[in-house]
Amino acid sequence: MSRAWVHEAVRRVDADANRSADTHLHVFPLPEEWGIDLYLKDESVHPTGSLKHRLARSLFLYGLCNGWISSDTTVVDASSGSTAVSEAYFARLLGLPYIAVMPESTSPEKIALIEFHGGRCHLVPAGVSINDEARQLAASVGGHFLDQFTYAERATDWRGNNNIASSLFSQLSRERHPVPRWIVVGAGTGGTSATIGRFLRYQRLDSELCVVDPEGSAFYSSYVTGDPSVVAAGSRIEGIGRPCVEPSFVAGVVDRMIAVPDAASIAAMRWCSSVTGRRVGGSTGTSLWGALELIAEMRSRGETGSVVTLICDNGERYAHTYDSDSWLAGQGISIAPYAERLESFLETGTL
Repeated sequence: MSRAWVHEAVRRVDADANRSADTHLHVFPLPEEWGIDLYLKDESVHPTGSLKHRLARSLFLYGLCNGWISSDTTVVDASSGSTAVSEAYFARLLGLPYIAVMPESTSPEKIALIEFHGGRCHLVPAGVSINDEARQLAASVGGHFLDQFTYAERATDWRGNNNIASSLFSQLSRERHPVPRWIVVGAGTGGTSATIGRFLRYQRLDSELCVVDPEGSAFYSSYVTGDPSVVAAGSRIEGIGRPCVEPSFVAGVVDRMIAVPDAASIAAMRWCSSVTGRRVGGSTGTSLWGALELIAEMRSRGETGSVVTLICDNGERYAHTYDSDSWLAGQGISIAPYAERLESFLETGTL
């Protein structure tokens, strides 16, 4: 392998990070008298439009520095969409072919974005393991399987180096509650929760980490039972939730988990877009619902402080799914009961 090519590849990936300004931290409007601040860290402003831009960058650097990716490597990964969009971007940056192995149910908007960035989509039917398919496909073409579900937690430097946790606390430093009571994230690979949970311990911070999990996912059941072999149906909320517990999910750094119904996730997604004027996706709705549950609990105990969660990606990617009433009807999802609870939240402080 040409060391010169690897040096240039790492330079290009690092230069992309240097060109990208840090993501914004928005204040979500809550009544001032509550003494509670809610923040949304907007990961949708990355060059590829989602939180997964950070993960894809780390996975490519990990592969390059381990000698797994060279100038003629076909890069393959299993993804429900957003990770693949970001990986296709980095593959094109390095002049490498990229194949995303995805469920057939992946939104057409995400497929179009992957192809826009030069990637090729390999769709598999329900019931077929996208991980196994990606591993076999990579082997058949002599390529490299990025394997986000295994390497997400180790590819990211959780001690600092401008990871999402260090960025977040730097941005909070001048707020009235600079050390949040809760940080709320979802888990797809588990890489983000592992990074934040480890960072909190390493920096000796008192913030607690809550992971929200959509229905049909194995993470929540595994967490409450302590059984890592739990198998579930799989999540309808793209980007988070898994049918099995992935290797990158580190339960030991999670302080609490909240299970969120899909109807609540989608209702919260739409409500967030209407309140903030920013279109957000389904996984953001899941995280927001969990954050509001925690805020309601803080209110009931008379606590003040701050809560932080993420805008994971832009809602434009879900125009034909979560933002479509006909899609909801076809899925048998009624968001009305949760929408009513959200509409009264800012007046009552209860959910």
